[in-house]
Amino acid sequence: MDGIKITGLGKCVPGKVLTNEDLAQMVETSDEWIVSRTGIRTRHECTTESHEDLCLGAAKAALADAGISPEQIGACIVATLSADNLCPAAACLLQRDLGLPEDIPCFDLDAACTGFLEAMHVMECLLNASERKFGLVVGAEALSRLVNWEDRGTCILFGDGAGAAVVECRKGWPFTDMVLGCRGDEKLLHIPGAGSLEPSLISMEGTAVFRFAVEMIPKCIEQVLSRKQVSMDEVDYFVFH
Repeated sequence: MDGIKITGLGKCVPGKVLTNEDLAQMVETSDEWIVSRTGIRTRHECTTESHEDLCLGAAKAALADAGISPEQIGACIVATLSADNLCPAAACLLQRDLGLPEDIPCFDLDAACTGFLEAMHVMECLLNASERKFGLVVGAEALSRLVNWEDRGTCILFGDGAGAAVVECRKGWPFTDMVLGCRGDEKLLHIPGAGSLEPSLISMEGTAVFRFAVEMIPKCIEQVLSRKQVSMDEVDYFVFH
C-alpha cells in the first residue's frame, strides 16, 4: 500500500476567548492552579458559531493552503464527538457546503482524543482504493456544549475549534506506521447519549486517564520505532497529545 503526506493545513476557532480568570469566577480554581497542571491559559468557546461553521472554516483554509479544488477530494472524514447532529454527519454537511463530489465516502469518526490520528489512518486506506488521491481530514469539537461548568476537573480542559488537513496519497510513498488501540471504559471518560436519562455532560477520572497515557505512550513509541527500524537518537521531535 502507498502512503500519504499532508499537503495543506487549516484551522478555525470561535471568536470568544475564555481565560483562566473567567473560570475562576465560575468554579473554585485559579490561573496558577490550571497552568501548573495543564499549561492551559485560554480556550475558545462557541457563542454564535456552530460545529458546522468550524469544520467549514478549517476545511476551506486547508484546501487553499494545498492549492487544490473540492473536485479533487476522494474522501472526507470528520473526527468528532460533538457534531451538531447525529444525522446527517458533519462530514456530509461539509461535503454539501464545499461542493465535494457526491461519489466519495464522507463520514464522522468518534474516537475522542485519538480521533484525528485514527481518521488519518482510515483516510490512507481509503485513498489507496480511490481514483482521486487527495483526502480531507477534519478534527473538530464544540465541547463547551458538553462541559459541566461546575466540575473544575474537566471544565478547565476543553474548548472549541477545528483543524483540517488535506492529504495526498502517491505511489511509492511509504505507508504510515501507526500503533492504534482501545481500552473501552465508561468510567474513565463518559458522555451519556440520547437514550440515557442522564444529562449529556463530560465526566472523567482525570488521574486515571493521565496514568493510562503515561503508561501507554512509551510502549507505542517503542512499537513504532521498531516497525520503522529507527532508534531514539534518530528522531528529531516527539509530539504528544
